[in-house]
Parts: sequence; C-alpha cells; structure tokens
Amino acid sequence: MKLPGHDAIARQAGEHLVTQRVRLPRKVVERPIRQVVKRLLMALLVLVATALVVYVDRDGYRDNADGPVDLLDAFYYATVTLSTTGYGDITPVSDGARLTNIFVITPLRVLFLIILVGTTLEVLTERTREEWRLNRWRSTLRDHTVVIGFGTKGRSAIQTVCATGLKREQVVVVDPSAKAVDAANAEGYAGVMGDATRSDVLKRAEVHKARQIIVAPQRDDTSVLVTLTARQLNRSAKIVAAVREEENAPLLKQSGADAVITSASAAGRLLGLSVLSPAAGMVMEDLIQQGSGLDLVERPVVRSEVGKRARETDDLVLSVVRGHRVLGYDDPAVGTLQLTDRLITIVRVTPGAQTTPAARQLSRD
Repeated sequence: MKLPGHDAIARQAGEHLVTQRVRLPRKVVERPIRQVVKRLLMALLVLVATALVVYVDRDGYRDNADGPVDLLDAFYYATVTLSTTGYGDITPVSDGARLTNIFVITPLRVLFLIILVGTTLEVLTERTREEWRLNRWRSTLRDHTVVIGFGTKGRSAIQTVCATGLKREQVVVVDPSAKAVDAANAEGYAGVMGDATRSDVLKRAEVHKARQIIVAPQRDDTSVLVTLTARQLNRSAKIVAAVREEENAPLLKQSGADAVITSASAAGRLLGLSVLSPAAGMVMEDLIQQGSGLDLVERPVVRSEVGKRARETDDLVLSVVRGHRVLGYDDPAVGTLQLTDRLITIVRVTPGAQTTPAARQLSRD
C-alpha cells in the first residue's frame, strides 16, 4: 500500500507535540473570566458600602490634613482600611465611629479580603486540583476502551459500545483536533489531543492498560500506523480498525488488528441490499444499531445448552464461535454445543434496555 503524506503526518506530529495533554470531562461551570468579574463587582460593592457607612458617620471621623471628612475622604478611608494599608491620616475619634468600625467595617474588611484572596487562591490551586484529578484518573483506569478519531465513525462506534452498558468513564478519545476533544469532553468522555501514530500520545491515553481499541481515523495510512503502534504497546487488547479501501484491509490485519471494517464497501453493500430489498436493508440497519429493535449479541453457552444443537436453543443463533473459528449455525463441524463455545444470536430489545455482549476476545490467527 502506498503511504502518501507520511511527511505531512510527521509535520503534524511536530505541531501537536507541545499541545498533547489529557482532558477530562468537566461539569458545566461559569467561565473563569465571568467568575473573576463577578468577584470584582462584589468587592467593589463592599467598598462602596464601607464608604457610605463612613460618610453617613463622617462627623465621628477626623482628617489630619484638613479636618472634616467629605465623600472623597470616605472612599479613601474605605480603600486603605479594607486593603489593611491604614495610613492613619483619617481616624475614627468618636465612640459611635469606633463602634461602627468594630461591628460593621471590620466584618466588611474580612469579607473584602475573603473575596479577593479567595479568587487568588482559586486561580493558584486550579492547576494542583487538575493534576490531582488527572493522577487519580490514571491510577484507577483499567480495561477501558480507547477510540482513535472522534469523527463520524468513531462517534458511532462509541455510541454503539455504550449502548451495551459501557460507562462513559471507561472511554478515552484520541484526536489531533482540539474541537473534537472538546466535543468528546462535552459528551462525558476523557480526551487526549495529539497524533495517535506517536507512542507517547497513546501512552497518555493509557493504551497499554486498555481492553479494546477502536481505530477510526480519516486516512487508511494513519490507521495502519496507529494499529502498529497500539499493538506494540498492548499485545492483548482487541483492536478493531476501519479503512476506506478494501485493498488495505490485509495490511491492517498484518499490523495487528483483530478485525477490520471496510467502511466504503460495507456502505456500498448495504446500499445494494436496500435497492434489491428495502425491507432487508431496514432489517440490517436495525441489527447494526444497538439499543432498540433487533440486536446482534455474542454470549457464552450456558450449561443447560451443552449437548444441544444450535437450533435447539431458545435464541435465534446465527453462528457459533469455537476457539478462533466462527462457524455457521448449520455447519456440520458445529455438532453439539460445548461449554467453551460462544453464540452469535439475534435478540429483541426495547429502548432503554441494555444488552451486554461478552468482552472475551477472539484469538488472532
């Protein structure tokens, strides 16, 4: 297979090297600028309130420079008092003014400091909290699903897998686009921004601890490089990759993919089937859309089914998985079911119900 654009991939990797990072989904909160502006307005309100208190009780204060205290002097006194500067040029001299300082201005000073210092501390500790959250995420992440590429294919793959019961916290998206990673975060998935052909980017996604990897970038050559890199980092994970051209599927198999989906050919076959039989096309569309109608499910053989034939079970069995072989239900090699077999069946589900396909991997040839 020709690999055009390899130099372009290398240049892109260099561009994203400084921006690689893990982004965890967040709760919707106010923007930081809006929070700072809100706190500044609160501090200004406290300052104005303090100045008004001093101005109303201005007869109890004395300005060492010119005697009486006016509105400007009141704001000046409020500013230096709340900021704990305290030049001492304007002082309370009457008992009432001093009581006001004790019970009103001092609490306002404390409130003023809480607002400003709290904002500063929040800014300073944000990075620490993020690092703690990231370290905790890394330490608890196990047997997760890594999705390379958050385009149409990657997004649909995640939706299908999550429809079977996979938690969003167990999905990590890797994409070179910041917008795609932000979109993944908005849907509740952790994201890593960077070039997935680089091993350091995949390590940020904890690929070496993943159970399954979905490779769905936009280019076939990228799929090959990502699959090679991912297989080197994780020898046991199930890797499913998508390609556009059918001629590239064998190369992906050689690169370490357990299963390869040819998106262009699959879409073409579904189109052809729908032309020949629109009803059959609808059934196929229903089968590949998890969570409602008819679903394809892989499940283990239960003890009560051991010794029976595939057609003697309660479910509609299409195939029997025995070892690394997938046998049709009518294949003479199937014979009777064994306890180690797995069945590919069709089940009917209702919206909201979940079918959980077994996560046991198929051995590679």
